[in-house]
Amino acid sequence: MVYQVVVTRGYAQPDGSTVFGDIGLSRLTDAGLAWRVLNEEVGELRAEQLAEADAVLVLGHERITARSLPASGRLRHVARFGAGFDAVDTEACARRGVLVTNAPDAVRRPVADSVIALLYALSHHLVVKDRLVREGRWAERGAWRGPGLTGATVGIVGLGGIGLETARRVRAQGLRVLGYNRSDRAREAAETGVELATLDDVLSTSDYVVVAVAANPGTRHLIGERELALMRPTARLINVSRGVVVDEEALVARLSDSRLAGAGLDVFTEEPLTPDSPLTALDNVILAPHSLCWTDQYTAAVSASVMASLIAVSRGEQPPETVNGPF
Repeated sequence: MVYQVVVTRGYAQPDGSTVFGDIGLSRLTDAGLAWRVLNEEVGELRAEQLAEADAVLVLGHERITARSLPASGRLRHVARFGAGFDAVDTEACARRGVLVTNAPDAVRRPVADSVIALLYALSHHLVVKDRLVREGRWAERGAWRGPGLTGATVGIVGLGGIGLETARRVRAQGLRVLGYNRSDRAREAAETGVELATLDDVLSTSDYVVVAVAANPGTRHLIGERELALMRPTARLINVSRGVVVDEEALVARLSDSRLAGAGLDVFTEEPLTPDSPLTALDNVILAPHSLCWTDQYTAAVSASVMASLIAVSRGEQPPETVNGPF
């Protein structure tokens, strides 16, 4: 029986083309696997959609719950195109012997580059200055002097792969880096030049706070009203994790009355962000559609990792980047 891979419909067309570009599905064909794109875009995958699948490649934010797993037991593998797996019930998959994989190593460098882009854009009011030129408001440029980065302290909340990669880049700029992680990262912090601190100290001391934790029940609103109140009025927040990690309503309130100087956001509580969101009316916020890291290099790296995992599992091998295995 030919090994069957189902590709979710949200970010893909029936011919295999995707919003990411060519993700290398031909590698599956070359390895003797069959693949097809689902003909329906859904928020939560249904068991009947996966009834004849050995593996499912999740390109977007489609949820996989206990209800999504077919009773036949044929499904063996859920592969996430990216690092985040908060939309996958990994425990339900584990109970059914379904391996979940992601591609954290491939994602960490592009996302860290995105943080640096937001860091510089915020410190130089880049988006507003672009708008001044386009709208003929050149005379207003004096009102938008940036805070500069020399001597700044950058706090990183979450010292996983992305957080540590970001720290390396920030340290290369000669900036001080504070870091907080819920589990022990003393060795990694020391190797990277990160000063470990409590979450409260990171928030109250940093000029820029980068949120890079994984989304799970324990990190929902990790940065809430109390935590935002600890930040200096001159500080800026960058979120590249998931929208639910930051209390968006509390963030809007602080940005609106200048209790927080600015924010760079690539993720939101509800996506896509609606045009009437209060965030879109704020000049001190830079917004990106959860795709700031999408480059040709991002696609190539993630594709190589994901395709290798799919092929490995089809051959009964253990892929290197597993979330809930091995089985």
